[in-house]
Amino acid sequence: MDEVDSAIVRALQANARQTNRDLARAVGIAPSTCLERVRLLRDRGVITGYHAEISLAALNRHVQAFLHVQVRPMSREVIENLKAYIGGLPEVISVFVVAGGDDLLVHVAVPSVDGLHSFLMDKFTQRREIVGFRSSVIYQHARNRILEELA
Repeated sequence: MDEVDSAIVRALQANARQTNRDLARAVGIAPSTCLERVRLLRDRGVITGYHAEISLAALNRHVQAFLHVQVRPMSREVIENLKAYIGGLPEVISVFVVAGGDDLLVHVAVPSVDGLHSFLMDKFTQRREIVGFRSSVIYQHARNRILEELA
């Protein structure tokens, strides 16, 4: 990516709803050039989608937690099947396969602490391949909304 592509990516991360004309003006190029560059960024897989950010509280998901999960037996098939099962649960936001003492890191959002307890008891304890888990309730969350290419 050159400087113009990087500027386009930054501008779209800040506001993906802006018009092509506004985007072109913001990065200092012609609208036709901007349209072609955005198309090429999509074709190359740099831009993978445009998303609406939704309030979790508006969806009755007031409590978020990370679940640290240990799995046995450890095999690709067990991990893939469990990842598919967990990823299909409506409370789950993300599933990460990780290295270290835990095998999976699961980000969930539920209505309450009681809802988190019910989720763990009803959805995790019944799975034989889950040999252990612990939860970390998330009090606050911040993230970088605009990511830059690293050298």
